[in-house]
Amino acid sequence: VQLQASGGGLVQVGGSLRLSCTASGLTSNNGVMGWFRQAPGKEREFVAAIRRHLNTNSYLDSVKGRFTISSDNAKNTVYLQMNSLKPEDTAVYYCAATVRNKILSAIRTAQTYDHWGQGTQVTVSS
Repeated sequence: VQLQASGGGLVQVGGSLRLSCTASGLTSNNGVMGWFRQAPGKEREFVAAIRRHLNTNSYLDSVKGRFTISSDNAKNTVYLQMNSLKPEDTAVYYCAATVRNKILSAIRTAQTYDHWGQGTQVTVSS
């Protein structure tokens, strides 16, 4: 499985961006796809994830109500719509995937994921 992420960029506070991540090599609608981010000097943190076969998701508390994760299983693509962006959202965002089905509590941890994409930079200017 290979992941290709895109959609990052520079945006002002309160603006919006949509990240996309397309997975090649997926042969079913099983598994989980998610987004993590890493700001300079900080550890990588979970942002959002979606269980593809159940269409259930989980979010980092600080992005709830502002970010929305969605999946187009036919295109093997997951999206992260980011609205009302804040300077603290500035980070490199990484797409991740596993073909295994996971319980909801597990999809927030990086160790759950077997495949990672290259990062895409999101910068929110104040």
